[in-house]
Amino acid sequence: MKKIAFYMLLVVVAFSCGSSDKGELVGAQTKTKWIGEKPYGMTFIPGGAFTMGKQDEDIAGALNTPARTVTVRPFYMDETEITNSEYKEFVFWVRDSIIRTKLAILADEMNGGEGEGTILEDYQFLAADTADATPYEKYMLENYGSLGDINSPTQGRFLNWDEDLIWNTTEFPDQYYTEVMDSMYLPIEESFDGRRMLDANMLKFKYSYLDVESAARSKGKRSEHIIHETVQVYPDTTVWIKDFKYSYNDPMHQDYFFHQAYADYPVVGVNWGQAKAFCSWRTKKKNDYLKGKKKASKVPFFRLPTEAEWEYAARGGIDYATFPWGTSYTTSDQGCFLANFKPSRGDYAVDNALYTMEAKAYHPNHYGLYNMAGNVSEWTNSAYVDQAYYLESTMNPNVEDRHNKRKAIRGGSWKDVAYFLEVSTRDFEYADSARSYIGFRTVQDYLGTSLKGDK
Repeated sequence: MKKIAFYMLLVVVAFSCGSSDKGELVGAQTKTKWIGEKPYGMTFIPGGAFTMGKQDEDIAGALNTPARTVTVRPFYMDETEITNSEYKEFVFWVRDSIIRTKLAILADEMNGGEGEGTILEDYQFLAADTADATPYEKYMLENYGSLGDINSPTQGRFLNWDEDLIWNTTEFPDQYYTEVMDSMYLPIEESFDGRRMLDANMLKFKYSYLDVESAARSKGKRSEHIIHETVQVYPDTTVWIKDFKYSYNDPMHQDYFFHQAYADYPVVGVNWGQAKAFCSWRTKKKNDYLKGKKKASKVPFFRLPTEAEWEYAARGGIDYATFPWGTSYTTSDQGCFLANFKPSRGDYAVDNALYTMEAKAYHPNHYGLYNMAGNVSEWTNSAYVDQAYYLESTMNPNVEDRHNKRKAIRGGSWKDVAYFLEVSTRDFEYADSARSYIGFRTVQDYLGTSLKGDK
């Protein structure tokens, strides 16, 4: 009995020693303090209420944009549409990860797990004890043979990213490396002009997410609501030809995504699923960096904006404006066009732009956002429903329905007339469609309710 009392005393002392709360309720304490960080290339959009929809005549007679007051929470939004250069980073990461995985798997098969002096040794999977692994990662690898990453063909084993890939065929180290690289290209009979072309169909990105809407509204296991996606990431460059019959657009097909001259132009030929995959990869990229820095906190997901968020941001704090710049005119008082669109029938160039323009062309709106009207239309996260404005909540309105293949696009494009540039005009495209005039930009939730944010 004395021993039990002694142990109880030890427990009480253990929990009271070092405590500075004097027995008061002070809340759960954390070792680190959360400090909001504005993502690079994004601008803060303060939350608030605004009049969403058309306040003037509905020229199209669609009756799908009645004016109503709604409220959105604060968030960050890309200053520009995602550019070719930014999307190309995603494509290259997918390409390189596939090649490194192939090299590592082949090294495993050829060497039977041996180390130095073996085939493709520079590209072998890294052992847990040499990859700066945490005790948890070492435990998972030793007991399960993986890190539990069901999306990865490597089961989460460590790829060696320190060793550069070799692209010059004259410098390939051996036949095994050549075999792997050859598998990434189109068959020799599909080559022309003396060049081997990368097989874009092989560039696939796998990711998973929880369908929160269905999980919250139904019972059952979480696993029943986890969605696994495999997305081919290379943009469809043929849209420049397919979108326009009897039109010579071959140079855009050949060069727009490939050539560095268009690096700062908005990416097009990307469907809704590819835009969503990019958001998932961007989130992973940032979280992998934080993990490497031994930071426990994770960033909020990057995602596509809802229709309400997009319109609120496009208005730039001006509630009853027709266009993002605050007036109902498409030219300045000096007669200069304020956006990239088709001002008159058959005339695409009078605004000094034939196709798309650089992502930072023209002046930004009052939130610092470029080309919220014109240049390219933009995917949103919202499913397109004609009567959505009559049914949605007035707080953070959104129709999230992954079974509805019609997705809302906003902003109008280089080939559209001024009506589609209006901040309140709604349009849609099918999720599996890629167009030469549709791009996207991403948003990230702001944690908290501050109306000022971390600018």
